[in-house]
Order: sequence, then structure tokens, then C-alpha cells
Amino acid sequence: MATYTAEQLYGTGSQGENITTSITFAFSNPSGSSYFTVETEQDRSGSFSGKQATTNGTWVPSIDGMGPVQSLYFASVVVPPGNSSVVLTPTTSITGTNYRIKGTGAFSVVTS
Repeated sequence: MATYTAEQLYGTGSQGENITTSITFAFSNPSGSSYFTVETEQDRSGSFSGKQATTNGTWVPSIDGMGPVQSLYFASVVVPPGNSSVVLTPTTSITGTNYRIKGTGAFSVVTS
């Protein structure tokens, strides 16, 4: 689907992709442990009220200890050094404009 660099994930991150069944986030991390976050777009007041629950579903990491820490509106996983991944299978289809992906550290992400 897409590749995201560390620069694209930093700060406000990048807009998400439509997810109808599941999505794999594959990480390549040349540095120390980092964090990857999927976060629902908030309204102007910083509220999630009336927003789609973009992280509700099943998260399956490739390595024990990655996480996730999750709520209905955001989820984060630890991205260890090297290669790893996490698969999100949402409860319902998710529209990409409803969430952003963010990261700390020097890793890149490929979605499929």
C-alpha cells in the first residue's frame, strides 16, 4: 500500500489509509526502541466526541512485548530495533481521513 519515513511519522504524522479488512504495519528500525501510534483525528477542541473508533479491533504484534496500549481512539506499540510488524483487524471498516499514524525514532513503516 504505502511506505512512510521517520520524517513523515514525526510530529502530526501522516493521514491514514482506508482499512476494510486488516492492515499490516511492517517496521524497519535501525535505532533503539521507538513508538508507533495510530490516533483518531480530534475535533478543534481536542475531543473525540462523535468520531469513528479507529483503533477498535484486534492488534497482533510479531514480537511479544510490543503491545499494544489501546483505547477506542488511539493505540501505540513499541517498535524494537530490527524488523517487526503488527496487524490491525478493525471491528468495522475505517476511513483513512479519520486517523493519523505517528512515530518516534528513526524507523520506517510499510503497509500492506
